[in-house]
Amino acid sequence: MKLLLHICCGPCALYPVKELLSKKFDKITGFFYNPNIHPPSEYKRRKDALSEAASKISIEVVIPEYKMEEYFRKTLSKEDSPERCQLCWELRLSETADFAKANGFDAFTTTLLVSPYQDHEKIKKIGERIADEKRIKFYYLDFRPGFKDGQEQAKKENLYRQKYCGCVFSELERVKVK
Repeated sequence: MKLLLHICCGPCALYPVKELLSKKFDKITGFFYNPNIHPPSEYKRRKDALSEAASKISIEVVIPEYKMEEYFRKTLSKEDSPERCQLCWELRLSETADFAKANGFDAFTTTLLVSPYQDHEKIKKIGERIADEKRIKFYYLDFRPGFKDGQEQAKKENLYRQKYCGCVFSELERVKVK
């Protein structure tokens, strides 16, 4: 089975890839589609960290063009969480499913399922709904038990670990700019 793994960042990919490799997939390919990440310098930093992580865990990663305007169009006037987050997850998982289907993958999943800070059940439901709509399988696995291990591995390997999900709104919430 060929699996396309949506990857939000390098550190969050470490444990899921290890876990998925133990499931004996024929091929696992990463997909770094994250137009929500701002500013562009942060996007580049995360993309570079993912490239470094991918070389360590030996997976190919597809990196489509960075189109932050897609994120803003999708979330326009929805700055407040959790609705903004749900729209963002839908955007990224829909694009992942489209790419998976167009390129002969059997299923898709996401590293968003590793974070204890994300709404796991909503992400799962969004993935399943998109899978039904697009007629491609969503492979569900709860990666949260390995979150701390992945973060520790990232620390040891000196991978860039960010402090916010990526969008400008979450960064503003984090630093509480008024």
